[in-house]
Amino acid sequence: MKFEKYINLFKYSRLKTRVVIVGSKKIGGNNSILVQSMTSTNTLKTDDTIRQSLRIIGKGGELIRLTTQGISEAENLKIIREEIHKAGFDIPIAADVHFNPKVAFIAAELVEKVRINPGNFVDKRADFSQVDFTDEEYQIELQKIEEKLIPLIEICKENKTALRIGVNHGSLSDRIMSRFGDTSLGMVQSAMEFLRICIKQDFLNVLVSLKSSNTRVMVQSNRLMLAKMIEEGMDFPLHLGVTEAGEGEDGRIKSAVGIGTLLADGIGDTIRVSLTEPPENEIPVAKKLIEYVADRKDHKEIKETEFIPIDFFEYCKRKTKKVLNVGGENIPVVISNKEVNGELCPEFIYLGDKFIIESRNENTVFIIDEEAWGQLILDNENVVPLFKSINDYYLSDNKSERINFLRISCEEINNENLLKIKNQKNLVLILETRNTNGFADQRAAFIRLMSAECDLPVIIKRSYKENNLEDLQLKSASDIGGLFLDGLGDGIWIENKDEIDDQDIINTSFGILQASRVRTSKTEYISCPGCGRTLFDLQNVTQEIRERTSHLKNLKIGIMGCIVNGPGEMADADYGYVGAGVGKITLYKSKEVIKKNIPTENAVDELIQLIKDNGDWTEKV
Repeated sequence: MKFEKYINLFKYSRLKTRVVIVGSKKIGGNNSILVQSMTSTNTLKTDDTIRQSLRIIGKGGELIRLTTQGISEAENLKIIREEIHKAGFDIPIAADVHFNPKVAFIAAELVEKVRINPGNFVDKRADFSQVDFTDEEYQIELQKIEEKLIPLIEICKENKTALRIGVNHGSLSDRIMSRFGDTSLGMVQSAMEFLRICIKQDFLNVLVSLKSSNTRVMVQSNRLMLAKMIEEGMDFPLHLGVTEAGEGEDGRIKSAVGIGTLLADGIGDTIRVSLTEPPENEIPVAKKLIEYVADRKDHKEIKETEFIPIDFFEYCKRKTKKVLNVGGENIPVVISNKEVNGELCPEFIYLGDKFIIESRNENTVFIIDEEAWGQLILDNENVVPLFKSINDYYLSDNKSERINFLRISCEEINNENLLKIKNQKNLVLILETRNTNGFADQRAAFIRLMSAECDLPVIIKRSYKENNLEDLQLKSASDIGGLFLDGLGDGIWIENKDEIDDQDIINTSFGILQASRVRTSKTEYISCPGCGRTLFDLQNVTQEIRERTSHLKNLKIGIMGCIVNGPGEMADADYGYVGAGVGKITLYKSKEVIKKNIPTENAVDELIQLIKDNGDWTEKV
């Protein structure tokens, strides 16, 4: 199975899917990508929910999803929907259902769309136990799903209600994980079981989503889902999202890495950016991602290659030679145009033609244009040259014995030039693009390098002219993150020619590497956006935990509003803080419950103590 069989890697175009009707909206086909969000209020608090819904609509939200954990919440959707319509907005309402099919039956009669989770629609809540079914027993389980799903399908047909089959990596059933693993394949199989029943019942007003807080899993599962659907003759629209992305710059960068990578290949018909912030904040971020990708529609032609040496369904890092601390088994490095005094320090600083070198870090290596480098007294091994053309490098006798950098455009990665540089021992390429579809252009250049068996390390460089930090974060993360997700790149260099603080640019570089899961440089917070199931002040608690633990290095902390996705999404987290009831918190060490029902007022202190007890705490310097 090859991803490139279904997607044109060299030319941007939207993937054509079937049109699904959701109330007044059409999703899929030639329709614009729809932006949606989810309320964080208690669905039984009608006025609060309506006010928040109107704020989402005011920001441009085109569909609103509400938590419906019980019969009462499902029934209250009718009032909420009517009041939103009275306010003059014909916006579809979606019910979010977990654990209780009866709730889905009620909601399907009252709103335009119902989301169900295959991991808990019939299967019990996962406890991560191994369940060994024979093939016959497994078929019996599938029959149980069909028996429960058919009544919902019939209600949806009768009421013209759309259905979303929404798989979350964090809530796969033990049945699925036991047979397919806690994997992208497991997520796809979980969705396909339900889609096949819909097809069998001739019900096609269906969307599908596969979400994870792990951007690599999220991207790979959606690619695999697309391929599996096409193989079986399905063309359902895909809803995209990175769950538990967090807040602030981390949440934006992580969302852009996952969602932006798929949008760049024309995948996705509706998106939701999940931030641990007021839900209306999600809408502008989603719109910016959509608009940025749409701008590349008429991009300059990219040279196509028949042989594609990348497996887009499984992560495998491109093998490169080690040059100083770049390439080989080294983590990706960061290059900056300026050294600053923040906690995150780039390995390389580019000085252009400047001779003045001052550094607070003795390990920092300075890159200077080759013309200037040749005029220096070469007794400083922390100064290395940057060549601006292949001929300059190839003909020069003035090369560094340690490491040389060469700026090269994607168009220059061709057979003639590769013959000149392929076997160089101390050379690192700085790969630049001038194509509006820079993501595909740089990916194509990597493909040509791999096809030619050229193992020179490559720094991915992108240049921008942004005066808004959020815009720079979203664009650079969606441009560069997908390359790292596919194992491409040995370093990152972001350059911005407008007034954005240099430390913010450096932080963005490190943030992209962390969101792409290739380098951890700070504490990672896997925090959900909250919903009506959340029974504590998620945003303030997240902020408090961040303030008290952000100095820790290489830790992952999950902060989850409830147990729907909690234990699953934070399965690879070191520590977890999960809502367990009104004013009650459960603490986890990895997947293990350590302490239950801690009063909220004591829970953050207890989390800090748990980190200390396990030897992972250091005091702030």
